[in-house]
Amino acid sequence: MTSTDTSLAGTLLERRYRVDGLLARGGMSAVYRGSDTRLDRPVAIKIMDPRFADDRSFVERFEREARLAAKLHHPNVVTVHDQGVDVAGDRSHVFLVMELVDGGTLRDLLDQRGRLDAPLALSVAEQMLAALAAAHQAGLVHRDVKPENVLIGHTGQPPSGVVKVADFGLVRAVASAGTTSSSIILGTVAYLAPEQVTTGAAGERGDVYSAGIVLYEMLTGQAPYTGDTAISVAYRHVNDDVPAPSTVQPGIPAALDDLVLRATRRDPEARPADAAAFLQELRHVRAALGVAPAPIPVLPPRPVPAPAPAADPDRTVPAFSPVTAANPVAGPRGTRAMVRPQNAPVPQPPPAPPAEEEQPAAVRRRPVVLWAVLAALLLALAGGGIWWFTVGQDAAATVAVPSVAGLDQVAAEKTMHDAGLSVTVVRQRHNTVPAGKAIGSDPAAGASAKKGTTVVVQLSSGRPTVPDIRPGIDLAQAEAAIRDAGLTPQREPGSDNYSSAVPAGKVLTINPDSGTPLPIGATVKIGVSKGAPPTPVPAVAGMSRDDAFQRLRNAGFEPYDAGGEFSENVPGGSVTRTTPAAGTAVDAQGSKRVGVYVSTAVEVPSVVGRPVPDAIRLLGDAGLQADVEGRTRNFSIVVGQDPEPGERVERGKKVKLEVFP
Repeated sequence: MTSTDTSLAGTLLERRYRVDGLLARGGMSAVYRGSDTRLDRPVAIKIMDPRFADDRSFVERFEREARLAAKLHHPNVVTVHDQGVDVAGDRSHVFLVMELVDGGTLRDLLDQRGRLDAPLALSVAEQMLAALAAAHQAGLVHRDVKPENVLIGHTGQPPSGVVKVADFGLVRAVASAGTTSSSIILGTVAYLAPEQVTTGAAGERGDVYSAGIVLYEMLTGQAPYTGDTAISVAYRHVNDDVPAPSTVQPGIPAALDDLVLRATRRDPEARPADAAAFLQELRHVRAALGVAPAPIPVLPPRPVPAPAPAADPDRTVPAFSPVTAANPVAGPRGTRAMVRPQNAPVPQPPPAPPAEEEQPAAVRRRPVVLWAVLAALLLALAGGGIWWFTVGQDAAATVAVPSVAGLDQVAAEKTMHDAGLSVTVVRQRHNTVPAGKAIGSDPAAGASAKKGTTVVVQLSSGRPTVPDIRPGIDLAQAEAAIRDAGLTPQREPGSDNYSSAVPAGKVLTINPDSGTPLPIGATVKIGVSKGAPPTPVPAVAGMSRDDAFQRLRNAGFEPYDAGGEFSENVPGGSVTRTTPAAGTAVDAQGSKRVGVYVSTAVEVPSVVGRPVPDAIRLLGDAGLQADVEGRTRNFSIVVGQDPEPGERVERGKKVKLEVFP
């Protein structure tokens, strides 16, 4: 198969996964709708370009990344079911089996609408960041966050869809296929973090940057950087600050501008530490703006793009679009490999001029060039002098950073502006400073700063409060919500209990309750449901076998015959006991089978006064034996018996008869 081959449709991978229609095609792989024939469920099958199958390092990395991704269980992450390598003759196919998400992608939504309003953009970003936060917590970094990897599927509760992030770890797996992290830039140029361009470093803060670019594009309808070549777009991330979205789309609130700019700072240390921190900031901004969550529309997927020309089999980096003068960049959307200029974090300068012996005409023009350079220098010096005496001195002046601690946001910003300083506001939790009041600044109050310097004002979000966690939600979701609030979740087995309403394993209680303010990092204990409360085995001793079976079935048990046993206290044919015993509590997850024992006792009939032959017959019919003492005659009758009439004895027991004459 090449990246344009659709001939796999209808085949079976590893004798289990049937490949059906083509859903999407990319530089690295093709995605098919398929079916797991063993479990009879629809799946999505991502089949990598076959040249990857020949690279042992890629296959090993692909398997490791797939195993890590399969451990992610989150409602906003596309579930990985399986991975494998199918060998058919001399051809191998590396594939990944995933949850099938019926719907489209964020790219489809942007292509249809151009840009999204703030409520919808924040709703999409919130679910996207929740997925990335779960991955970061598990030690996974995505490395290729972009609208094409953000799927929007149906939830079964229209009209809102659910966001699911796909392709965790694939870029790192591809990076092992004939590339070196120091020489190749891997990723999608429009969303690359600066450190990915310069050094190839890819961590949680790199995913934060890419997610910030996605949020920028949702708000404005366009990526922040464009260029004639992919490498020029990539290096704009290194050399330029991302502009505020409101400069492209007026009317975007300043708080959203600040959120995007904090996530896309060129210095990784100045960004939120990971997706969970970014998600927390996003939720604070949404709450401050009073923006309610918006339903997310689900679009049908785009038509599969037409096949591209077959790739060159001799390329060093397979399955990517090479970037050369003969093959200009086709847009910012595709994952690609680009050669990183060695020992240079910025684009290389143009080539040096030819040597002297190769350019006699240039030697003849050198005096003219020198005079031109000298004239330019004189003009620059004159202009510089004018600037210095007009605005330069004022610009170079330094001021002491004023104290803003305890002021609200408006007063703090005004104080900084009055001092000639610019302001960026960041929000953070604080145990003592009330919400909405300034904690301090960076640089700190009293420090010297040049006029125009941007000062970060730290605004308190107050103490964290226990989030609203309802009984019945997944434990992982509850723990993530508690961490997002700046608190520490802790499982508390002593709080686990039975519940008829909450399924086993789901959250049942939290302590303290939702809405309780706590110090930063304080513990919130979680108890989970043990399922429905145990059901006691009904008491059926003394009942007939049929009546006992019916009563047990009515209580939800499965009765079976456990055998017979003698009991002098229970009539023959009636129940003596059960196993488990009556009153035993059985969990909902435990076995419901109950064994029923029936009495084999025989009641001794009265034979006194009867002729001996009649007495022997009656005892025999009852399952007993007659033991006649002394000689009998034809007219002898029974005058005494032992055991007495009405006693319960074991079947086959002898009954002594006293006869006369």
